[in-house]
Amino acid sequence: MEYTTLNNGVRMPLLGYGTWEVRGEEGCRCIRQALEVGYRLLDTAQMYGNEEMVGRAVRQSGLPREEIFLTTKLYRPSASYEKAWQGVEDSLRALGVDYIDLMLIHEPYPEAPAMYRALEEAYDAGRIRAIGVSNFDQAALERLLACCRVTPAVDQIESHVYHPRLELQKWLAARGIRMQSWAPFTEGRRDIFAQPELVQAGAAHRKTAAQAALRYLVQNGIGVIPKTVHRQRMEENFAIFDFALTEQEMERIRALDGGQSLFGWY
Repeated sequence: MEYTTLNNGVRMPLLGYGTWEVRGEEGCRCIRQALEVGYRLLDTAQMYGNEEMVGRAVRQSGLPREEIFLTTKLYRPSASYEKAWQGVEDSLRALGVDYIDLMLIHEPYPEAPAMYRALEEAYDAGRIRAIGVSNFDQAALERLLACCRVTPAVDQIESHVYHPRLELQKWLAARGIRMQSWAPFTEGRRDIFAQPELVQAGAAHRKTAAQAALRYLVQNGIGVIPKTVHRQRMEENFAIFDFALTEQEMERIRALDGGQSLFGWY
């Protein structure tokens, strides 16, 4: 596992386990398996409706709390200063923890500045170790940066080989903000595992197309949180730090960038 140091000194794994649509006892089992494989970052959200399950899996794992990096997100029901503070407390209670490692605002709501002020105060109080945003493009972040006191540590955003957002990554990095990819495999919107450039690049390193897709993002300074319910895939996704794509391979994959969202968020 490789780590990055956020702009406030907190260390965050570059690879995490995404828990979107991971629920119930089966979800609990999947998270325990991911932790057994070696994942140490778990990404959840109030919108996912599974924070309690994630917290239960962490406790069942037997791992020390400080070894696990927990990310969660506030969404529309918390869209005010007061409601955001309540949302922080709700997530702490649901996860069953004394602190959250990273808390994000899930989308650029009109109330985001007020929500973020509550996150800043929760950060000051030690309830959250780092704060940031999700699905904020450059314009939305510029508006937030104009009024916030604590620079966001992370912007979690759509990023994959067909829309890696490399210019946004550079803009974020220049301001000390780490970019993190959700849906690095496009959630089935493209047949990424059969993409010839990825298949060829992976084969050259005795790796899979999936591993090449994740490695491309990581080599561009982008963290990744792939989701799978299969242990073999968990192990495969985890094994991306023992090889590096060549510049020629990076260029061929870079040519896949279509410059458009596959999800219509932006």
